[in-house]
Amino acid sequence: MSSIVIDTSASRKVKELLRFLLDSGKIDAAVTMRKIPENNSYDLTLITDAPDLDEAVPVIPVMTVNAGQVLSSISTSGKKIAAVLKPCELRAFVELVKREQGSFENLLTISYTCGGVFPLELVKEGQIEELLPKYDKTISKGEVPINTRDTCRACEHFIPMNADITVSVSGECESGKGCVMYLNTEKAEEFTEGFGGERSEQKFDPSLFQKTLDARLAEKGKLFASITKDGPGLDGLLDLFGKCVGCHGCNSVCPICYCLLCDFESANFDYNLPYFEEYLSRRGALRLPPDTIFFHMGRLTHMSFSCVGCGMCSDVCPVGIPVAAVFKKTGEKTAALFDYVPGRDVEESIPVMVYKEEELSDIG
Repeated sequence: MSSIVIDTSASRKVKELLRFLLDSGKIDAAVTMRKIPENNSYDLTLITDAPDLDEAVPVIPVMTVNAGQVLSSISTSGKKIAAVLKPCELRAFVELVKREQGSFENLLTISYTCGGVFPLELVKEGQIEELLPKYDKTISKGEVPINTRDTCRACEHFIPMNADITVSVSGECESGKGCVMYLNTEKAEEFTEGFGGERSEQKFDPSLFQKTLDARLAEKGKLFASITKDGPGLDGLLDLFGKCVGCHGCNSVCPICYCLLCDFESANFDYNLPYFEEYLSRRGALRLPPDTIFFHMGRLTHMSFSCVGCGMCSDVCPVGIPVAAVFKKTGEKTAALFDYVPGRDVEESIPVMVYKEEELSDIG
């Protein structure tokens, strides 16, 4: 496969590609981040008219919603779509495809070596433009920006998996120039035929990102240590999740929780007066809303092994619970038992959907 040398900023080149794909009729729509000048904010946008790409900012370090979650609802429309995805968003979409919640058939995926995203609080405060120059300089040197989401700083999967096109943004090129667009699949070659730019046979070299990987692994060690400071086991979980207000925001923004109706929001958990009376007769006091710990434990056992560490859940938590860090740590331990990496391979079966007798040998 070939590559395209980028003689401008990566974001501008990706925008040029999306415009070319729309103008040439090779795609019907593009999914990318967009800047909203009126309030200096950002959103994820589905664009069908090329002029509307003027405000597109494809590689902005902002995640207002996990794009993998959004793609699951539009990828089966039959329309040809090019989607610019952060690596964790692409991995989330792979996990959803395994659950028959999306399709790659009419999708061209564009991803990039990711430096992490800023917390939504910084977006709300309008600080992104001010922080971008230092951010770009930091990631161009293969270093980890200090004010990104903690799960971003601790993420070792910042190199895209399964992308049709990989754009080098961090660790390989100078800030704003000298990057490369790698065409990884025949689909990428086909879609970019006729697109301008110097072609090269340069291959993607993961070893160039070893410095970044080492720094991310060190950050992950710190993050995991920080969520066990109050002790392991049930007491530790009670300390972590005890301040949950039961808003279920973490559930709503999680790309892996795709159920139309979550069991925790169904009639099964419509607590009525007899329930309260029975519980109070035994305990004498009942926290409201009830079963917040049970809610988090249910999610942990249900999908933590498919957590891609995007950090959306922690970012929207109104009381600052490190939900993403807990899920990332728990999920990695569970997945390691099955040599499983969420989003690594669309053909790789989800551990809870496969039974192997030898898996029980360790427990007798």
